[in-house]
Amino acid sequence: MNLVNAVNWFEIPVSDYERAISFYEGMLGVTLKRESMNDIDFAVFPADEMAIAGALIKVGFQQPSEHGCLVYLNVEGKMDVAIERAQEQGSTVYFPKTHIGENGYIAHVSDSEGNKIGFHSMAG
Repeated sequence: MNLVNAVNWFEIPVSDYERAISFYEGMLGVTLKRESMNDIDFAVFPADEMAIAGALIKVGFQQPSEHGCLVYLNVEGKMDVAIERAQEQGSTVYFPKTHIGENGYIAHVSDSEGNKIGFHSMAG
């Protein structure tokens, strides 16, 4: 079976729902859509209808950690701004902006909840 995309949804666990929403909205300059399903709170990242999407999630069976899965967020053409905004909100840069050849640039930072997140941009 060949998949169109290797990923079709992601969830970033949070302990403080509103703090995490504020952090990601401020860092990325976007508005997350608040949703709830079966008493689970989600804050969905904006994406085109057919694009891969994901959400912040507050639920007891998932805990924030810098040692878990690593999600790369698309910060195309705005990596320096995203890193600066993250740092302004107290983020630690674990892996600075690094050129990875023909695949562009990546960086790793902490979020407000203790997760490690990745940034990816083709442009420097």
